[in-house]
Amino acid sequence: MKLEASEIARVKPKPKPFKMADGSGLYLYVAPGGGKLWRLDYAFNRKRKTLSIGAYPAVTLDDARKAAKAARDQIALGTDPAAEKQAAKKTAHLRARTTFAHVAAEVILRLRREGKSRTTIRKRLWIYRVLAKDLRRRPIADITAPEVLAVIQKVESRGKLESALRLRSAVGQVMRLAVATDRRAVDPTPSLKGLIATPKVKHRAAITTPEEAGRLMVAIEGYPAPVVRAALLLSAYTFVRPGELRLATWAEVDLRNRMWIIPKDRTKTRQIDHRVPLSEQALKQFQALWRITGRNGDGMCFPGMRSGRTISENTVNMALRTLGFSADEHCAHGFRAMASTILNEHSDFSPDAIEKALGHKEQNAVRGAYHRGQHMAERVKLMQWYGDFLEEQAAVIRREKQDRRFFG
Repeated sequence: MKLEASEIARVKPKPKPFKMADGSGLYLYVAPGGGKLWRLDYAFNRKRKTLSIGAYPAVTLDDARKAAKAARDQIALGTDPAAEKQAAKKTAHLRARTTFAHVAAEVILRLRREGKSRTTIRKRLWIYRVLAKDLRRRPIADITAPEVLAVIQKVESRGKLESALRLRSAVGQVMRLAVATDRRAVDPTPSLKGLIATPKVKHRAAITTPEEAGRLMVAIEGYPAPVVRAALLLSAYTFVRPGELRLATWAEVDLRNRMWIIPKDRTKTRQIDHRVPLSEQALKQFQALWRITGRNGDGMCFPGMRSGRTISENTVNMALRTLGFSADEHCAHGFRAMASTILNEHSDFSPDAIEKALGHKEQNAVRGAYHRGQHMAERVKLMQWYGDFLEEQAAVIRREKQDRRFFG
């Protein structure tokens, strides 16, 4: 006989638990303390089993019957409803425990395995810990696109447009890993494209004319600190990236064969060692620098004031300001733009050789797969031509200064 809703509402507990059957294995279990629980007894693989459906009155009689029918349908299809419920509960528990921070930590681990630089990993950690702090404890499966947008807009509202774009990219990497490992359904970050303000492209300040390059070289020659002066001159003659320069070690510099070999793990592309042929001018600067720092024991070409550290990222920039070159006129990275402009506009060297000398990666993936030459013979000539060019422009400026003094 089927149960009635009113009957269930009136029933009182007894000293011992008892069951109120509704048929087909469904019944209400009434505990001595007054608790009422819906349960379903069934057979699966010739074994007696019980499925807990829920507590009354949160689960009504009608709800219990629907749940029981759904369970019987599962049994008919060869699925154990109790085992299925337990697995779903375990999955839900796991999903709740798998936060954004958990998956972000896996992304960082992957970056380390890929050999990314410490600077890259440090910046990414900062993004996850500081910029994305509102997402850190959220279950990765529950984070929505509006939620991510709110976090990004918080950064955007402070005028940090580049940081906002980096944040979206970094969050997207976490989301894609979660999707690939079946911990969420989709990556919400592509839907945010166009909703974040794009920062204006700001080119690094650089001197790019021969005359101004000569004026710059003459000014650098008068800088009083010999180690920093060498850093400035070698920035000009070798036009490597600022980080590649300041972290240089004497183990990388082969004075006898006039070659500076920057290991691939210190380059931006991180694919091959960057070989920098040394012009007469660059070789002279390294030889003079060796007499100052070559026997210090720490192996650094440009040791800083503090023991065990190189000159800071701002040392070259501060020296340029001291020499009278403003931040809008020239910067440490500007030596690369200066070299690129002069070599492309005033020399006959091939664009490929110039790009290789700058340590640039081939942008065309198909061409890069087949065109792997380093143009070393041409680059040796290129570096000497550039060293001579800068020396000649400096000589012009010096002569002009002498003429002004002579003629009043």
